[in-house]
Amino acid sequence: MWLRVGCTLEMDFQVESPMLLLMRPRSDAHQWVAQDRYTVSPGMPIIEYTDMYGNLWQRLTAPPGHFQVRVQSEVQVPARLDRAPGAPFVLVQDLPDHTLMYLTPSRYCDSDRLGQQAAQIVRGKIPGFDQVEAIARWTHQHMTYLTDSDPTPISAREAIDRGNGVCRDFAHVGVALCRSLSIPARYVVGYRYRLVPMDLHAWFEAYVGGQWFTFDPTQSEPEAGRVRLGYGRDASDVPVFNQFGPLVIPSRMDVSVEEIDGLIH
Repeated sequence: MWLRVGCTLEMDFQVESPMLLLMRPRSDAHQWVAQDRYTVSPGMPIIEYTDMYGNLWQRLTAPPGHFQVRVQSEVQVPARLDRAPGAPFVLVQDLPDHTLMYLTPSRYCDSDRLGQQAAQIVRGKIPGFDQVEAIARWTHQHMTYLTDSDPTPISAREAIDRGNGVCRDFAHVGVALCRSLSIPARYVVGYRYRLVPMDLHAWFEAYVGGQWFTFDPTQSEPEAGRVRLGYGRDASDVPVFNQFGPLVIPSRMDVSVEEIDGLIH
């Protein structure tokens, strides 16, 4: 399927402000970016670099005054998500090097505190995909998804204790529970088709059976129609923007996702 995704961000600065932006999707095994348009007002030099996770970051210094960045991309993504019940657990000694960074605790995924709980959740499940599916289902059933929950980031343990959260919290719980079982898991931020209310979204991926699979604990069954902006150990690795200097709250942030027909020319 083809999706047209976009995001517009506006801010008003009193002083010159360096920024890092994660607003441009890249082509990879999950998606093909056929076209994208990236405009910044007022015009200014932009440098793009790739971080250790493979994410594309835009680096700039916004001058005082009104600032706007608008991104629109046309992306081909799978119409269905890969599912593989029974896909096996991969022994740590057999894991590819690139997955190892997603095994250990991180700022918001305190997997070292969740081993006993994870073991109870997956009891009786085949090690691997079935365990991750049980974790996603447990999170969906035991936490309440609130789009207006407290926006302050908290750890996975704290989210479980609170019993509710936004998509970020659900993803952190899934990641941390997987890592506590030595299953590599990574946090993903991006666009999701038919999300209500429309916004950027977070989910997680787990490495089992020799590949990464998508899981979304905010849904009873994860749906396709996803465009990835970035991967990380948790949300602290993939904010849509980092702004340095006196704190400025965006005056506008609009997100759009629509399906489009046929191949883009």
